[in-house]
Amino acid sequence: MADLYPIKVTVNGKPHQCSVQPRTHLVDFLREDLGLKGSHLGCEHGVCGACTVELNGQIVRGCLTLAVQADGGSVQTIEGVSQSGVIRDLQEAFVRRNALQCGFCTSGMLMAAKELVEQMPGANRAEVRDWISGNYCRCTGYHAIVDAICDVLQQRKEATA
Repeated sequence: MADLYPIKVTVNGKPHQCSVQPRTHLVDFLREDLGLKGSHLGCEHGVCGACTVELNGQIVRGCLTLAVQADGGSVQTIEGVSQSGVIRDLQEAFVRRNALQCGFCTSGMLMAAKELVEQMPGANRAEVRDWISGNYCRCTGYHAIVDAICDVLQQRKEATA
């Protein structure tokens, strides 16, 4: 068995001290060690986006990021951003627009959408499509997802006007 490395990481605002194998991926650590099952394992190559989480304020692919890389850092998962209410409008728009069906990609889509609305509040439809292009959905055809994100961008724009 490989040596274990101690890490300290804050996940969804809660500090954790754990020991992990150096090859343990962040998404495996979150799912198996911490019991946070919202981020999914899809392709395990960083292509599908189902494992998307936020590390130190930036979204990353949890299947490509090692848990030891999060040492000393802060991780936000779909559970954390959902419980905080920061994406409530996105979640409601996804439901309203039927932008989720099987739900497998939804956590990654919402994490990407969260980053988009924060970093590009003036994004147009083409920019939204481009932004989420790294997240695969095999059920919705993307139109409803783009509609939902555009709805939230418009709502937030109107709220600040």
